[in-house]
Amino acid sequence: MSVGERAKAKAEQVVGKTVRKAADAMHKETLAAKGAALEARGKMRGTKEQAKGSFKH
Repeated sequence: MSVGERAKAKAEQVVGKTVRKAADAMHKETLAAKGAALEARGKMRGTKEQAKGSFKH
């Protein structure tokens, strides 16, 4: 997993978590769901890249 891909995955997780928490505080359910989806996508991207890297060796 390259450093750039790892950084993108982590950035998506952080941004998604921030959006989700802010939306929860403002009682914006739709925005909270979008933040949760972004966070999940970042986690999946990180997991996928991690698995891809382990099969190369």
